Amino acid sequence: MIRRLGRIAGRILLAVLVALLLLGAPVAYNETLCRGKPVAQDYTAILPPEHRRAESRTFLTYPEWHIVHAYDDYGRVIQDGDPHDYRYLSGISGFWSSLCALSRVSARHGGFDWETKQTIYTIGVSFSVELALKAAYEETIGRMSTWIRGPAHSPLDDVSALQAAEYAEFLQQVPWYRWDFDADVAKLAAASTGSFRDRERRFALGVEFGVKAAYARAIAAAVANIGPDALTLRMIVRGGSAQSLSAHQGVTVISSGPQTEIETPRYRELTHLLERLAADGVDFVEIAGNDDIMLTAISSHDYPGALFSFDRQGYGDRRHLIALKVTELADWLRQAADSGLQLEHIHDY
Repeated sequence: MIRRLGRIAGRILLAVLVALLLLGAPVAYNETLCRGKPVAQDYTAILPPEHRRAESRTFLTYPEWHIVHAYDDYGRVIQDGDPHDYRYLSGISGFWSSLCALSRVSARHGGFDWETKQTIYTIGVSFSVELALKAAYEETIGRMSTWIRGPAHSPLDDVSALQAAEYAEFLQQVPWYRWDFDADVAKLAAASTGSFRDRERRFALGVEFGVKAAYARAIAAAVANIGPDALTLRMIVRGGSAQSLSAHQGVTVISSGPQTEIETPRYRELTHLLERLAADGVDFVEIAGNDDIMLTAISSHDYPGALFSFDRQGYGDRRHLIALKVTELADWLRQAADSGLQLEHIHDY
């Protein structure tokens, strides 16, 4: 009996060790094989130190956005398909492969500091675990449930597809832990017809949303003690009068002249604002004290010079991570459509 218990404990320990090795492997790979060569910065910032942000952050904000994009891809796939149609391993590998490329390039722009690494590695491992568990369920029990259901979606298939799309859109501007997962559970309960597929979806997604709701509350409490990141940034622009610049929602003119200092929102709002400013003939000189910036764009073809490119699931096109000089950004935005490119997101700092 003791011997049998020892064998069971040994197998459990071995399984735990294997799991830890699998989870730690991408981190170890990134730490050892994705190091770039540091380059001294020769740019002299115009903005004062209190309005400068680390330039490497324009590259290192992407991993979190990769997760946002993965949820969007997932929502698109299950609009007409099923959860097992989503390529979960591609979602995981895309995170770590893009991080490797960005780790190398960030070394030329101030480096990949340990505090940022801890955050990115933590969300990367969490994301990998989430998708791996989801894949294990959807490729087995979930797939069998669709065989019993038949080819047509059940009501909860459609509800969950809508929830996935709304969640992905929410993440564009708001942290994930503010999403109301409990409301999602209630919507599933209200829309369920009691069919086998609906009962299975209500159980599977109810467990998923319940875990996320508890985790979200813990994260929200932790963040409350730290305080939110700045919601605005400063930049230097040329072109446009103080009056025309102020007419754009969210823009505050700090000082005007041949080069004008303005304050703007960050995150998703900034992408739309920079597009509008460029269309109005405004050129960008410096953003948050930096002369380099990264954006993502979508096209049906390859983009030479991209830092990293990969297919979007459910869309039939490709996403490109593109680095530019800030002074080139406005012209790029004005010419993107003619080049067959669709701007997705400009990554601030």
